[in-house]
Amino acid sequence: MVFYLVFKLLGQFVEAEISSAKGRADAMVSCKDYLYLFEFKLKGTAEEALRQIDEKGYLLPYAASGRTLYKIGVEFDPVARNLGRWIIRKDPPSLRS
Repeated sequence: MVFYLVFKLLGQFVEAEISSAKGRADAMVSCKDYLYLFEFKLKGTAEEALRQIDEKGYLLPYAASGRTLYKIGVEFDPVARNLGRWIIRKDPPSLRS
């Protein structure tokens, strides 16, 4: 996966296909103060990707880490065969209690 290689070459800690009790998140980039969780949709929308992160609780294991958590929903453009659009949302601390 090109995404994985780009972050690895930048010296970031990146994981792919992170298993949880309710599913599998596509990718996570973990930094000292921040954590970025990515969900990719080939035949779906960026909004659906964000909804999946919330519904499956992909960020819950990291809630007590003290890091700022971001969820990123990405949709692919099948015509251009590239990234179509993405949405970045900061995970509200009130949802991490």
